[in-house]
Amino acid sequence: MTIDEELNLLDQQLRRLKIEYEIFFNNPAKRPPADVEWKVLALIRKFSDGTRMSFSQRYRYNEMAQRYAVQSDLWRKKMRIREEGYRRPQDAMLSVQGVRASAEHERKHRHVYGVGRHADASAGDLPFTVQCSDATSEIEKVESLYKALMAAKQKSGEKVSGSLDSFAAFVQKKTIQLRKEYGCDTVVYSVEMQGGHVMLKAKAKT
Repeated sequence: MTIDEELNLLDQQLRRLKIEYEIFFNNPAKRPPADVEWKVLALIRKFSDGTRMSFSQRYRYNEMAQRYAVQSDLWRKKMRIREEGYRRPQDAMLSVQGVRASAEHERKHRHVYGVGRHADASAGDLPFTVQCSDATSEIEKVESLYKALMAAKQKSGEKVSGSLDSFAAFVQKKTIQLRKEYGCDTVVYSVEMQGGHVMLKAKAKT
């Protein structure tokens, strides 16, 4: 089985686990879906080092691992309430709906990086700026920069091309080059409009 196939399996098992927990919390006679959760945890642990994955695969894996962390935290709280009883009125209102609220909160705050003005990468707002020291480990920063660049080009009618992996490789190479040339720790990348064209600029942070 390839890495992409195993990541697809992890995604499927996560969806199944969420449904199984919904059934469990709505049926006092049911037992928690320990077998499905074990399969999810096994896959998450298998790819935890990320060494065999491409940049886009690591990003996808991190998103699913984070999703599981958010959901499992809610399930633990609900399990404690189920075992101890509803001590407070707000406990009775806690439901699996909270998973989506928590996940949405994580999503909204995940791509807030950089200096100066922050922008939503999906909106094409410019300038969009992030600071980068190591593109290999700063997956979400590079992904947000890539989205901002693609969205801005699409909005301006320019040709959109290039995969996330190739973009990440370019950013990593450029970051190493500028850090070595200027003796800095961080490189500032920005997506800007210049002369009617979308430009990706990089400068050493001194």
